[in-house]
Amino acid sequence: MRKVLIGLILGLIVTLTWAVELVFWTAPNPLQEEFWKTIVAQWNKARPDIQIKVQTIPAAGSSEEAILTAIAAGNAPDFSENIFSGFAAQLADIGAIYPLDTFGADFQKLIETRKMKNIIEGWKIKGKYYVFPIYSNPMLFWWRGDLLKKLGYNNPPRTYNDIYEVSKKFADGKTKFTMQVVVGRNWWDRWFDFITYYYAASGGKPYIDVAKRKVNFGDDTGKQIVQFIYTMFEKKYTAVELGDNPFYKGVILGKITGPWEVNWAKETFPKVVPEIWFSAPPVPDNYPKDKPIYTFADSKGLVIYSTSKYKKEAFEFISWVFSNAQNDALWIEKTKMPPAREDLTTNPLFAKYMDDKFFKAYCEFVPYAVPPALIDKTIDIQQAMTTQLIEPLMYLKGKPLDILDKAVKEINKLLF
Repeated sequence: MRKVLIGLILGLIVTLTWAVELVFWTAPNPLQEEFWKTIVAQWNKARPDIQIKVQTIPAAGSSEEAILTAIAAGNAPDFSENIFSGFAAQLADIGAIYPLDTFGADFQKLIETRKMKNIIEGWKIKGKYYVFPIYSNPMLFWWRGDLLKKLGYNNPPRTYNDIYEVSKKFADGKTKFTMQVVVGRNWWDRWFDFITYYYAASGGKPYIDVAKRKVNFGDDTGKQIVQFIYTMFEKKYTAVELGDNPFYKGVILGKITGPWEVNWAKETFPKVVPEIWFSAPPVPDNYPKDKPIYTFADSKGLVIYSTSKYKKEAFEFISWVFSNAQNDALWIEKTKMPPAREDLTTNPLFAKYMDDKFFKAYCEFVPYAVPPALIDKTIDIQQAMTTQLIEPLMYLKGKPLDILDKAVKEINKLLF
């Protein structure tokens, strides 16, 4: 008995002597926090030599602001989630994050195991991989199928002209409008309107040429999009102010949103939810019918910070989590967001989740969902898009092509 007790004491001493503690920051989202606390508890129990402490990203104007403040103060965690591609480019530019492909074959094995070989290519920054994407939320349009049926339609509108035709039957410019065309005036709102429209109309083409550091959306595709936005406001098929919950109250027929709205919609407007139809973003009239329509991906991932003393241990944890598809199933159960995997609709493990028409619709678009441009001036660029492009189109302040031309010139200045 004495020998056993001595052995246990020595084991405890060794554990306490050699254990390392890593700090992991999770997104300020209760559902994601719950997932990570569950996963980390399992890890900490199995690995007393590498303990992980979960903390929520500190309160600030944004997660990006909180992380940059921590880096400047020398208080960055070892690793964190909630990193979008543009912010990753900014962090990589200042040397704040560590390239994951430094782990060589282990990194490649993880990518193959999680079935994300194509997805990861959209996250390459100057030839390196700094981010491990966790989830991908394709942006889809929701339509009031019940109201469209009354207008004589069996499918949601697909093209700009389709939307104009629906508008003539439904919109009165006062109490009824066809769709929410512009999401808002925040810099991040551009992801969910103009950038989404550009990905759709261009077949997934980048809106910024990152290598040449110049705007792409001044092309013919961009011209078609600004004409569409302008026309919708000019004809009063949409409006600057649409009121509270216009989609659910029947003020508008369509809106763009992500999977995060599903549970709220089911609880708040249970009678409307069964009537919802899904579609890709609208495209120009000449867009080929046999070609897939791309959309924007609200996608975020994990990074390891360059200041961490335990980069190898952090990557070991990341590999442990995402090499096990059961953990992605737990992610679905906790967050209702699609993991960044290319086998969601084919892997039997996820089959039961496809019974939910909402989740299935989003999963089907994951292969065609494109993350933001990997550019270090995302906020500046999208603020300029708001003031130089979207607001003038909303308020009809000039001809659409002139507005586009001016916006392109101003944003190109920011890129140099």
